[in-house]
Amino acid sequence: MRSSNQHLAPAIVVAVCALATQSAPAQDPQVSACIVCHTRSPAAADEGPLPQILAGSVHKDLECTDCHESVSLEDLDENSPTPHGDSPTHVDCGACHEDEADVYVKHGRLSVESDPQAPTCSQCHGAHRILAPEHEQSLVNPSNLDVTCNRCHTNVDLIKDNPYLRDEPTKLYTGSVHGSGVANGRGVAATCADCHSANDEDGNPTVHRILSATDPESSVYHFNVPATCGRCHPEAMAEYLEGIHGQLAQRGQTDAPVCTRCHGEHRILRVSDLRSPVSAARLAEATCSPCHESVALNERYGIPAGRMKSYVDSYHGHKRKGQDVHVANCASCHGGHRILPHTDTRSPIHPDNLQATCGACHPGITPELAQSPIHSNAETEEYWTGLVASLYVWLIVATIGLMFVHNSAHWLRYVRRRSKANHIVRLNVNEVAQHWLLMLSFTVLAISGFSLRFSDAWWVQLLFGWGGGAGFVFRGPIHRVAALLFVAWAFWHAYYLCTRRGRLWLRDMIVTRRDLADIKNNVLFFLGFRATQPRFGRFSYMEKSEYWALMWGALIMTGTGMFLWFDNYVVEHWHVKKTLLDVLHVIHYYEAWLATLAILVWHLYATVINPQVYPMNPAWWSGKMPRDMYDEEHPEASLPGNPVPGNRTSHAADAREMRNEKTERDQ
Repeated sequence: MRSSNQHLAPAIVVAVCALATQSAPAQDPQVSACIVCHTRSPAAADEGPLPQILAGSVHKDLECTDCHESVSLEDLDENSPTPHGDSPTHVDCGACHEDEADVYVKHGRLSVESDPQAPTCSQCHGAHRILAPEHEQSLVNPSNLDVTCNRCHTNVDLIKDNPYLRDEPTKLYTGSVHGSGVANGRGVAATCADCHSANDEDGNPTVHRILSATDPESSVYHFNVPATCGRCHPEAMAEYLEGIHGQLAQRGQTDAPVCTRCHGEHRILRVSDLRSPVSAARLAEATCSPCHESVALNERYGIPAGRMKSYVDSYHGHKRKGQDVHVANCASCHGGHRILPHTDTRSPIHPDNLQATCGACHPGITPELAQSPIHSNAETEEYWTGLVASLYVWLIVATIGLMFVHNSAHWLRYVRRRSKANHIVRLNVNEVAQHWLLMLSFTVLAISGFSLRFSDAWWVQLLFGWGGGAGFVFRGPIHRVAALLFVAWAFWHAYYLCTRRGRLWLRDMIVTRRDLADIKNNVLFFLGFRATQPRFGRFSYMEKSEYWALMWGALIMTGTGMFLWFDNYVVEHWHVKKTLLDVLHVIHYYEAWLATLAILVWHLYATVINPQVYPMNPAWWSGKMPRDMYDEEHPEASLPGNPVPGNRTSHAADAREMRNEKTERDQ
């Protein structure tokens, strides 16, 4: 026996004993003695009677003691709890399989000699029912190999003790083109052993030599991956090695992409599968751009930056964004595996080859058109196109600028005309000040809050992107100061509601049955079934709904905002769960959207766009609004007995007007 390999096959010994039992004559005293005790295999994977287990085994012609050499019937003590002695020697598979034992010294990073977690022979081949790899029920048959490997590679205890192990790689493999090929009976599809078998001394891959990906001799070591994949894909490997990526890899450049970098590792999908990183749908964004948009790699290899952006801005890029998977992508022009610089005469993008390359999609294309740069930046690299682009930018600025100035002058003229009309007091100084504080704090909160969520947007970059992004340092403090001002407004308004005028404000804001009737009548007016609008009082149902929505939103935003602001405190002292904080974050975000859209769609229409108030209701600015506008919007509040709050002359003016009208009728 070879003592260096004694640990390789733990329970295999007892198994072979029963194997011999089946094949040997029943009267053989050795066989009879073994079968009396060893009627079943102790190995979980070989459950069942030993004669059945050993029937098809490749070891069925062996005697029990051929493998269990330390067991002797002469020394058997049938009355002892340990009839074969205290510690029978483990089976040494290497006694017969010397070549395999010599090669099998490591499995990944585990040493077979010293690490008890290293898989034994029986864990891969079975204990007693060892079948030839060609047998469809063999544990090492290609169709069963993923299940065999899965036993260890999904073992949570092994993964916990060996953090470099991948969690459930076989699950990814099962859904790959290789895994589905094996499942469908295609024997040429790659299995775990095909990819992870390193070469022996003779240069032949052997499954008994599976090494860590960090080992330079491993078949999945970065620089060995092309050769490993080339075992099944020799043409693709040859093209890759001719290309610039393969040349860099052969020079030892660790950042050179290999097969797994583009196609994936265990979950390799067909090119036609839209989920594949090399599919037409994802190639540019998912595979090529991460390297070719890298500032470090572009500087190291002298590659011009902005290739992805220029592709996206091109006709091909626009069609691709429109979900057209037939339009040209990176591989269409540069090739898939043999990617060469444009200076190489073999490259499909060499000037002499461009007509043929472009002609694959555009038959009959002229040489001149085929030479048109695809990745050029029209504003910087080409003089004439850059000049025209600059002229158009100035033309757009001048034209749209004049339009804006013209319309602004028109709008301001009508604002001035409104300011000279007969006015009444809609809001007093206190109420105007409250509105200004609310308006400014809400606007700053919305802008600074959404800037966090949409940090890449052009308007966010304009506000906070200065200094290489240093401006974002101020976004958070600005948002929190605005939040404090918003809370200050809430307390101010709460105090205001306790005053005499505030109580009157609150009374007039209460929703009544009259508001429900106004909603019905207003809908009928919109649909043309009513000639006139309802006669609203001091506050219409539209203003009331907006006010109470504001109160609700203020409560929600303040409450959730405080939890998110002081998240560390509430977690430490109030034991708030992270899940609750995540829910509050979602509420805060979508409530902000609800409030912002309500202001843009509902409030701005009522105060600016509404034809009855255009160009605007000036009450937000000065607290006053034109009398004719007020009479039209709130006719019920202008009747005698319903004076405008804060306007001492409205009641007397109404009375005088009614007396004048009566006098005119009498005359």
